[in-house]
This record gives sequence, C-alpha cells and structure tokens, in this order.
Amino acid sequence: MDAGNRGNIMKRCPECRRDYYDDTLLYCLDDGNALLEGPAVSVPPAVAGGALSGDDEPATAILHSTAAPGEAPTRAQIQMTDQTAVLPTGTGDVRANRSFDKRLLFAPVVIAVIILGGFFGYRYITQAKQIDSIAVMPFVNESNNEDVEYLSDGMTETLINSLSKIPNLNVKPRSSVFRYKGKETSQQTIAKELNVQAILSGRVVQRGEQLILSLELVDPQRDVLLWSEQYTRKQSDLISLQSEIARDVSTKLRSKLSGADVARVEKSYTADPEAYQLYLKGRYAWNKRTGPAIKQASELFRQAIERDPNYALAYSGLAEAYVIFSSYGVALANDSMPQAKASALRALELDESLAEAHTALAEYLVHYECDRVGSEREFRRAIELNPKYPTARQWLGNLLASVKRFDDGLIELKRAEELDPLSAIIALNVGDTLVAGRRYDEGIAAYKRVLSTNPDFALGHSTLGLVYGLKGMYREALDETRRAFELDPDPSTKGYIGLWLARSGDRDGARKLLEEMKQDSTSRYVQSFSIGMIHIGLGEKANALDWLEKEVAERGAATRYYATAGELDDLRSEPRFKAMLKQLNLPE
Repeated sequence: MDAGNRGNIMKRCPECRRDYYDDTLLYCLDDGNALLEGPAVSVPPAVAGGALSGDDEPATAILHSTAAPGEAPTRAQIQMTDQTAVLPTGTGDVRANRSFDKRLLFAPVVIAVIILGGFFGYRYITQAKQIDSIAVMPFVNESNNEDVEYLSDGMTETLINSLSKIPNLNVKPRSSVFRYKGKETSQQTIAKELNVQAILSGRVVQRGEQLILSLELVDPQRDVLLWSEQYTRKQSDLISLQSEIARDVSTKLRSKLSGADVARVEKSYTADPEAYQLYLKGRYAWNKRTGPAIKQASELFRQAIERDPNYALAYSGLAEAYVIFSSYGVALANDSMPQAKASALRALELDESLAEAHTALAEYLVHYECDRVGSEREFRRAIELNPKYPTARQWLGNLLASVKRFDDGLIELKRAEELDPLSAIIALNVGDTLVAGRRYDEGIAAYKRVLSTNPDFALGHSTLGLVYGLKGMYREALDETRRAFELDPDPSTKGYIGLWLARSGDRDGARKLLEEMKQDSTSRYVQSFSIGMIHIGLGEKANALDWLEKEVAERGAATRYYATAGELDDLRSEPRFKAMLKQLNLPE
C-alpha cells in the first residue's frame, strides 16, 4: 500500500500496536485483544512475524479481497483469508507453548471469522443464485393524479413483456399480478400464491415533465433486498428509460444473457414518445374489458399509429380491440372483424414475431371466416413465438373444445392456467369445456372454485346459472343469472334469464323480457343468439332458428359454441340447424 493511503487505517491493537485497514475486525489477529478505533502513533516495519507484506499491505486481514471495488469476494478469496488468519509464528519449544496460548487468544477471532464468513457467504454466494421466476407487481402511482395511472400500469406491463423474452425465466403475466393492485398483501403471501422466487415492485412519481421511478427487487422467502435503483428522467425519455430498466432488471435476474436476448429485452417498437404514451393509454383502456373502454382503446391505438405509421405494437393492439368488439357489444362483427384482420396483418408485416398479433388473427379466422384449421395454425405460431403467453393457449383451448376435441382443449387450458394461475377467465373456460363435454357436476365445481376467490365475477355467476339450468335446477339458475345481470347488465344475460323463466313455467315473464330485448336491439347491438334463447325456452323452434341464423349471418361470437352448447340440444335434429353447423365448419 502506498504512503498516501496510510491515513485510511481504521483500527489498532492497544498491546502490540498493530494497525488494521479493515474496519470489520473486532480482535487483533496476534494477541486477541479488542481493537480500538484509529491508527497507532507509529507503524512498525514488521509486526508479529510478518504482519505487513513487502508492499506494506496487511497479509492477514479477514475478508481482505483482491476483487474490484464494489465486487463481492469470491469463495476462494474468503477461504485463503481464513487460512492465513491462523498461521502460527516463532520457532522451537517456545513456539509450541505460544501455539497453545494463541489458540485461546484466537477463539474470538475464529468465531468472528465464522460469523463474517457465514454472513458474506449468505449475502454474496446465495444471492448470486440464478432467479428462475419473478412477479413484477403493479407499479404504484404516487403522483396523486389518476390521469397518470395509465403510465404506472403501462410501464409495469411493458416490463413484464420485456422480461418474458428471457429464456427459461418464469414471469407471471399481467392478469396474475394485477389482482393484487391496491391490496395490502404481504410479499411472502404473493410469492407463495404465485410460486415465485423474486418480486419486483416500483413507485412512479410525475412532477411536471419529470418522472421518478424507484424499483426494488426482493427475495420474499428470506426477506432480503437483492437490488434497488431510482431513475429520474424527463417524460420525453420514457422509451429509453423502459429499455434501460428492462436491461438493468434482466442482468440482476440472470448472470449471463446472450446478445440476442439483450436485444429482445431492450427492444422498443417506436422512437416517438407521444406515440408510445398513446399506446400505453390504449392498453390501459383495453385491459378494463368493458365495451366503452375497448372502443376508447381502439381510438387511442389509431392515434398512436397516426403519430408513427410503422408502430407494429399499436397495430397489434388495434387488432386485439377490433377482434372483441362484437363480444362486448361495441359493434357487429361484420363491421369490426375486417378491420381486425387488416390491423393484425399490418402488425405482422412490420414484425412477424408478435405473438399477440398472431393470436388476434387466429380469433378473426375462427369467428369471422370459420377457418378453424387456419385459426389453430395461427394460435400455435403465437405459442411457438411466446410459449409464456397464456391467452394464446387459452383461446386455442376454447377453439379445440368448440369442435368437440375436449381433452385437447383441456390440455391447452391447463397449460394456460399454469402460466396464469390466478386468472379467473382461464379457470372459467376450464369449467366451460367440462360443461360442453356434458360433465356438468365437474363444471359446477370448477365455477364454484372461481367464485370462491372472485365473488363479484359476473361471468362466473352466469355460467354457473347455465349449468344449473341444463340440470333442470331452474330456481338456482335464475338466482345466479340475475346476480350476474346485477353485476354487469349485459343484454345477452337477459336472454338466459328469459330462457330459465320460460322453462320454470313463467312464460309471461319470459315474453316481457323478449319484447324488451327486441326493442333494445333497435337502438344498440344485442346478440341475436340471446333473443333466440328465449324462443327456445318458450318452445318456439322456428322463431329460435330464425334468430340463430341471424347470428350466423352477423358472424356473432356465440356461433363458435353451436356444436357443443347444451341449451341448443332441442334443435340438433332440425335440418336448418344442421345446415348452420355445416356453414360454420362445425361437427354435428
């Protein structure tokens, strides 16, 4: 050590006057006396039989490391330090006596070595273990401004998508982690429920044009902070900030990433910050999954595309919005599905690797063109590109079930459930497939499991009501379906209330609902299938077939279930219904 560093001596021995540069030491390595703060008055040329090496560096300092500043000492360096700390000095018989005395004196030193070695081994060696699973929790918006909520949610979702591109890393999807948003749930509980090794949490503050993002990576099982960082950037630098965050977090999770992996993780799809923020706002609206919000999402995605005509992700988002317009009563499939196809194809023209765009195209093919072979091909391409994308497996499972491949459908749905274990809709679709296969009691059990953790899930109540009705339990069917309508006044739910009213003997109540729905359909989109349900309950087969044929002409979302829906069993022998199945490329 050069003379300029001698002033950094931290402790000294009051007996032998030996100086130490490591402030973690408690006892002298030569005589075992407790060390005092501050350097000795003078530094002997050689202390205790060679305490200083030829370059004046302490040869026996515990945990003295040759690692670069800020690096953890290696196991070999720690071991070498432990060995040199107990080397005896002196010769002859006197040395033997001193050896015995020094063992007593060294006892506290050895204990200190063990404790410190254990601490550093735990902290540096254990933490260096590769993390194989992580949950990125919804970033907390601390700006006291609800208008910034899209930003905190969007940054979370973007980071989830980026980390999902790391091979062999299990990243929990958005639907799993956002269940905890706004809830006081311990990280230990979250880690146990999601079965992850690490949790990343963040806080976002916006002050004018400035963004402050604070991140913490935690090992909940050991209650250890693995890494933390704070980023302060201008909002106009949001795109580069997202790439920087993705890179920093990925390097903390994995010791080695290939250049291709790093490129995928850091990839941004636009250089226009305004387009990116419009995309985040669109995704925020789309995730609300209500008709008005999905319509708003499509408008925001279009605005993003106007800013950047080559923004592949915005085209993919637009396709994902259009493809579910008819399911959420926004517009007829005839009006929205062609736009879904055009948007998906444009997204794939710009970036063929977008699994979400393949998934949207697959939904278009099955719903609008009744091309079930092409749809399955697109779903499987999406899964090939992103095996961790649960929606692709979920929708593929539904497709397979719709053509009576129930076992294959359950396999895909179970895989989706493994990827997204807390998804209510995936668990619900498992029940749907069981019911489609006429396994009613198993379906009831599946629906009840969903509702036990999601008691206000409207679709869960309506599907449970459906299977009760199919079993002839009309009172229970009406209770559940009415509860569903209270939670979400969807016109299609009214059709099932009318079906169960008619079958339970309340024909007047059913007819009243029928007239309400027909009147409602003159001013807004109402599924023709739902109106047909009431006619089925009333035993008016010809009228029911008329409305089912109208649903086919409109390419309504309900048509995919014609081959398996138990509520249609009374019509299966009708030639007109068989013709519909043939037109839809569905098995009888």
